[in-house]
Amino acid sequence: MTAAAGPVCAPASVHAGGSIGEMIACAIGRHPDRVAFVDDDGSITYRELGRRIGQAMAAFRSLGLGRGDGVMQLSGNRTEVFVVMAAAYLLGLRSVTLHAMGGYDDHAYIVHDAQPSVFISEEAHRQRAIELRAGCAGVPHWFSHGRCDGLDDFWTLAGALAPEPLISHAASTDIIRLAYTGGTTGKPKGVMLANRSVWMQAVLLMAARGMPPGARVLCPTPISHGAGAMIVPTLVMGGTFVLQRGFDPERFIDAVEQHRIESVFLVPTMIYKLLDHPRCATADFSSLKLLSYGASPMAPARIREAMQRIGPVLSQSYGQTECPSNILHLTAQDHARTDVDTLSCAGMPYPGVTVALLDDKDQPVAPGEVGELCVRSPLVMDGYWRQPELTAQVLRSGWLHTGDMARRDEHGYYHLVDRRKDMVISGGFNVYPKEVEDVIAQHPAVAAVAVIGVPDERWGEAVKAVVVRRPQAHVEAEEVRELVRRAKGAVCTPKTVDFEQALPLTTLGKPDKK
Repeated sequence: MTAAAGPVCAPASVHAGGSIGEMIACAIGRHPDRVAFVDDDGSITYRELGRRIGQAMAAFRSLGLGRGDGVMQLSGNRTEVFVVMAAAYLLGLRSVTLHAMGGYDDHAYIVHDAQPSVFISEEAHRQRAIELRAGCAGVPHWFSHGRCDGLDDFWTLAGALAPEPLISHAASTDIIRLAYTGGTTGKPKGVMLANRSVWMQAVLLMAARGMPPGARVLCPTPISHGAGAMIVPTLVMGGTFVLQRGFDPERFIDAVEQHRIESVFLVPTMIYKLLDHPRCATADFSSLKLLSYGASPMAPARIREAMQRIGPVLSQSYGQTECPSNILHLTAQDHARTDVDTLSCAGMPYPGVTVALLDDKDQPVAPGEVGELCVRSPLVMDGYWRQPELTAQVLRSGWLHTGDMARRDEHGYYHLVDRRKDMVISGGFNVYPKEVEDVIAQHPAVAAVAVIGVPDERWGEAVKAVVVRRPQAHVEAEEVRELVRRAKGAVCTPKTVDFEQALPLTTLGKPDKK
């Protein structure tokens, strides 16, 4: 007798998919005559978008760029920023986008670290680009989006070339994006995101957020960072992406009403400004089906206010650059639950994301206990650019260690208690600032609050609250302290309360506790 034949396995090449470039090309081919983008310069169809991406690809080829080379941009929200990113994705180049509000030192550090072959800016950031060119001699090609004194127009070069076909030349394992962290705890770190990661991020956003066909999406937050992740899902569904340069409540409301916007992403500080604006009470938000928020925690009291004023359309996403956007998700349905208090939590894992709470020895904590939130997923970064030791530390034991402390409740929801580095140890007790912030934010006179630890001879660290009052509202320090004392006890009660006009923010709109 002959032995039974074993199973016939598919060749490895059959499974080598996962290309964000192919996803973009497919969307353009499917919806050629629809409007893809609206920005300050007008609108552009999918067909024209595809032509410009092809010309950008040809321009990069003419400059001698090949797979693995870097393309860096410094620009506000404009359609051309995405065009360049898409061309880079299709060619297997490394796309790097600087935050437009960042400082010179961080920008210069990133240019030196990322080693791009091409740098593209715009007139609004001409001075910074000129300074960087003078201080970063290793970059061979400097351009601008449009006319700009001292820089060549990239689109003059690209416009003279025949568009390349929108064919992906990038492998699923190619690093096509270097996303730099904000640098609030030291030098920015370059997070290496493979084609596979960027593709899966788009798939999860479509699957979990249920974007309808033809959706009109408004984006006042920088597409150079997290908000840019919503572009490809919008295009795949044949939608229109409306770009604004920065957030202003008046312009935001105008755009929602004019374009009948259905979906938007805001950070909590923007939502607070919107809620505190007089026009919010009479604005027509009836077209909105989804208001996604993230990047930093949002106070439950203000979530309830937003649901009352804007509608039951809020959806929270928790992620970090190292596992872009999609770790935990609190859906609009989760927000609406009345049997469980969900508004203080970050949600449940996205499909395709495995989450564990681990202790200092990378062992699972007991049910209900606080541990470090750790992640496994095809989404996870390949590591930090040129930092192998830090990569090994953060990806040890086969998990991405987020640095966020969390607990899981009996219903399966994860509650972030704070960053490990933000935890205050007062008199030997652990105090998680977010839990104290949520209590203080319930006061009707509080617009925003940040809780920090400050050096104290007696306690080691003392809890301090920094409070921003709402317009025409008043609250005293002792009232704030008593609110926390009743809810959390003496250990968590701020020893001091400071009142300020505004909280310091990072360039991404997060409270900057540093």
